[in-house]
Amino acid sequence: MTDAGYLTPKEIQAKTMSRILGGQDVMAVGPEGSGKTTTYILGVLMRLKYTKDDAPKVLILVADADRAIAVIDQFVSLSKNRDLNIVGLYGTGGVDAEIGELVLGIDIVVATPTRARAIYLKLGLNLSKLQTFIVDDAELIIKQGMQLPVCELARSAGKCQHLVFTEVVHEKLTKMTDQFMNFPTVIEVEDFGDTKTETVTQVLYHVPNYKTKINLLHTLLRDDEVFDKVVVFVNTRLTAQKLTKSIASSKEMEFSMLKPLHFDEEGFDDFEDFKQSPEARVLVVANEGQAPLNLDGIPFIFHFEVPEEKETFLSRIIKNKENTEEVVAITFSTDMELVQVKKIEQAIGQKLEPAELPEGMLIEKNTAKPKGLDKNRVVKEKFDEPAGGGAYHDKKESNSKTYNYGIGQKAKMTMKKKHS
Repeated sequence: MTDAGYLTPKEIQAKTMSRILGGQDVMAVGPEGSGKTTTYILGVLMRLKYTKDDAPKVLILVADADRAIAVIDQFVSLSKNRDLNIVGLYGTGGVDAEIGELVLGIDIVVATPTRARAIYLKLGLNLSKLQTFIVDDAELIIKQGMQLPVCELARSAGKCQHLVFTEVVHEKLTKMTDQFMNFPTVIEVEDFGDTKTETVTQVLYHVPNYKTKINLLHTLLRDDEVFDKVVVFVNTRLTAQKLTKSIASSKEMEFSMLKPLHFDEEGFDDFEDFKQSPEARVLVVANEGQAPLNLDGIPFIFHFEVPEEKETFLSRIIKNKENTEEVVAITFSTDMELVQVKKIEQAIGQKLEPAELPEGMLIEKNTAKPKGLDKNRVVKEKFDEPAGGGAYHDKKESNSKTYNYGIGQKAKMTMKKKHS
């Protein structure tokens, strides 16, 4: 640890290590750079007992190949005095080669959920001896829609310790972890540092989906006396076009778009023209391909979508000492955008002020179709008699197969033949 530059434990390590070593299920929540990866690596190295089992003892699921390589490198740097076998499964090599490596005997597997599931279904990944099941960067795994393979692997592993590390906690995350974690200890740390950036007034609305964002924007903009000059930022020009149509007004030029896609759409080609136009109240602006704007004189800034790059957001909300006018920045965030919100909060050294949704506003429900079997489907009846007609006959006893070797067992047998 000293050679690697770790001299004192970080807050998340101090709070979670005893529980990890005690074998508890833990969900650790902390910002980027808070030491989550080092925490579970140390926990694994301290708990892992050397045995001659062929099956891995630890499975770590990560979001992508780059993350898998980084985790393996950190394991290697912190375990130079240990004889550990670590393998990465992230889809860059052939399946057969990876299975051949697994059957030789592996202690720790670092994999993407989809790759680990694919090899497990080929009976190449044995989870029967698993001691620790870890999900790293869980919020990114959910953002990429990989909850199903995570849950399938966790349920297949049976009884073991579960550790989940994430930057944010939201409904989709808890829906996933509830399927395999039993009363986990939730430990959350906030590492804002000592510096606090002076910003304009911040308001954060947490909403379930895009349609609710539109309803919220409609509700707030209804008060034209308060919101007399507003800029609404979105990420793409197509979204800007769609949103402008959704909030269309009967008053000419009241709601418009900066640099519209089509000549017959209401909008402005120059931002200064909007600022000087008294009848123009709301302007929708796309972050895509847009240079920074001079927002002086605009009292309300809406972030309908949270920008992918936090610097884009920060450039609009950091207070300009020369501008003494009161400015309010209002942000709409879904569960999937909370990760960007956390990064912004880390950058400014403070949390965005959360606000309650207006009373009586319509909150749209998520309409994602549930996965599973359709109860109303037509099921054909199965008959006991064979459908092969007169030509059908039972197999001879000598041809009947009474065994079913998995691909992992076949790989072992092949290895033995090669070395015999």
